Amino acid sequence: MVKTSFISIISQDDKEEKKGSVEFQTVSFTNKIRRLTFHLKLHRKDYLSQRGLRKLLGKRQRLLSYLAKKNRVRYKELIGRLDIRESKIR
Repeated sequence: MVKTSFISIISQDDKEEKKGSVEFQTVSFTNKIRRLTFHLKLHRKDYLSQRGLRKLLGKRQRLLSYLAKKNRVRYKELIGRLDIRESKIR
């Protein structure tokens, strides 16, 4: 099994303080999404994992849309660091 790289943009000291922040939650969801995506490449018919992936994508999207409405600068910085596409929020 190939080990995939996950994002570690928040230092260990900050993890204890900022577990509830939008950025931390989004990074956590992104790591889970990448792990599930890798799993689904190997197991194409795992429909329960596909459902879980869709739920995680929705949660991450809701968090990102909240952050985009509240603070556009932090939103742009976060999607740049996570290397994900910007959604069409207006």
